[in-house]
Amino acid sequence: MTTPEAEQGGGGAGEQRVTPEGDAARAEGGEPRLEDGAAQSEGEAARPEARLERAVRAAEQALIEYEIAVETFRVEIENFSRLHEQKLGPLYARLEELDARILEARAARSGDAEDRRRAEEARARLAPIPGVEELLNGWMDDSGLFPEAVAMLTDQAVRPPQRVRPSEEARKLYRELARKAHPDLAQEEKERERREEFITRVNAAYARGDEAELRELAEEWAKGPELKRGPSRAEELYARLEWLAQRKELLALLAKELEESAIGHMLQLAPDDPDGLLDEIGQQLLTQVTERERELATLLAEG
Repeated sequence: MTTPEAEQGGGGAGEQRVTPEGDAARAEGGEPRLEDGAAQSEGEAARPEARLERAVRAAEQALIEYEIAVETFRVEIENFSRLHEQKLGPLYARLEELDARILEARAARSGDAEDRRRAEEARARLAPIPGVEELLNGWMDDSGLFPEAVAMLTDQAVRPPQRVRPSEEARKLYRELARKAHPDLAQEEKERERREEFITRVNAAYARGDEAELRELAEEWAKGPELKRGPSRAEELYARLEWLAQRKELLALLAKELEESAIGHMLQLAPDDPDGLLDEIGQQLLTQVTERERELATLLAEG
């Protein structure tokens, strides 16, 4: 197991650490050759974007390698975490149960209020919260509490949901817009993003049954996007390099989080024998379980 930074040697996305295939070779007389092997015309200057193109290709290759390294490390951590839970989870659970029982036995012996509080807290940490799914059903989703739930919790009047039945004309406009502006019809990412933003507005207008707004959206779509000057090739290449560098930074942050996680630290302790590390930790936990069991048995015998 190796960390992403170890595999990459810490190189950035924009660094040219590899020589791109097809890099211009030198011909007789010191004249460069084109990448396709054809001789360059006498006096023809090399394209100013050529170096940028080579840098982009090198950065793309470096980023691909780094992405593979990060994903490999993530999978290793995920697999090790699963094995950790399978092998050691029951031992951790047994230790927590024994700790709670020991605290309960001590509280029973002493009758002290503080001992009882500690015992109750330890037991509460082990007990599942009853009926959580049933309680939250219909109250919240991934976005948070429903407006009706917020109103009830803040003692506000609960408004019944407004029921909208779009007109036949609204349904017709909606179907036409959905067919024309569907994001899956886009050939480029920017066009897909434009279509997704537009369809979001279409869906919102249809949900309100707003026929007038749907007509306005249909007119807007018919006019098409405002034509703008496209970026030059050099601008595109610079933008690509910038994106590659940003992507590398994000991957570096992810790699750091993985390496600094508890499981990541454990993997780095024994990169060549993680299973042996699990066995070693398991033996330590078994020793602790045995000690707790003896302590509990002593307390119960004395009580």
